[in-house]
Amino acid sequence: QVQLVESGGGLVQAGGSLRLSCAASGNIFSINATGWYRQAPGKQRELVAFITSGGRTNYADSVKGRFTISRDNAKNTVYLQMNSLKPEDTGVYYCNCNTWSGYNHWGQGTQVTVSS
Repeated sequence: QVQLVESGGGLVQAGGSLRLSCAASGNIFSINATGWYRQAPGKQRELVAFITSGGRTNYADSVKGRFTISRDNAKNTVYLQMNSLKPEDTGVYYCNCNTWSGYNHWGQGTQVTVSS
C-alpha cells in the first residue's frame, strides 16, 4: 500500500505561481510513476503531468512551458511547480501513483483557485 498526501494549493491571481507537493509513504519502492491530475467543476479529471521512476516526464499540452514536475527521492515527495497560472487552471489537483504490480493510489486532493 502507498499513501499520498498533497499540499500547497490555494488562491492565487492570474499570472502567479504555486507549488504543489505530494508526499508518499508506505511501500514507496513499488511506485512506477507519479502524476498530477486535476478536475475542474463539471469536467472530467485530466492528467496534468507525470514523472516515472526513471525520471521521464510528460505534460498536458495546456501546461507545457508553465508547469514543471520534479521529485526529491530523499523526501519521497513529488512536486508540481505551476507558473503563469490562468483561471482555467482552477480545479482540485490530485496526486496519483501506479505501482509495478498495476495498483493505482490517489491522494485526497488540494484545491487550486486562480482568479482573473
